[in-house]
Amino acid sequence: MHFAAAPSSGHPIDFDERSSNQGGSPVETVLSALGSCSAMDVISIATKKRQRIDGYVIHVTGSQRDEYPQVFTQIDVIHEVTGRNLSEAAIRRAIELSAT
Repeated sequence: MHFAAAPSSGHPIDFDERSSNQGGSPVETVLSALGSCSAMDVISIATKKRQRIDGYVIHVTGSQRDEYPQVFTQIDVIHEVTGRNLSEAAIRRAIELSAT
């Protein structure tokens, strides 16, 4: 149960079911990709809004149903943004634009 993806970027990604510890699980990879994509959006949008971000942490967690297929039933995304003179409205809007 070890698989390797070969995306067009040329950066291989390994997946496993956690027993071999040779890659990430597909589920954790989906959540990681969601968080990374959103973070890149938020930083890009906030920078255009002249927000000086000093620190940014994004927490992504998901709940799955017990039956197969174990689709996500809920995904929570929490953004922690720090910086000087940040506009709460500008940061909220950047997050909203990323989410929609």
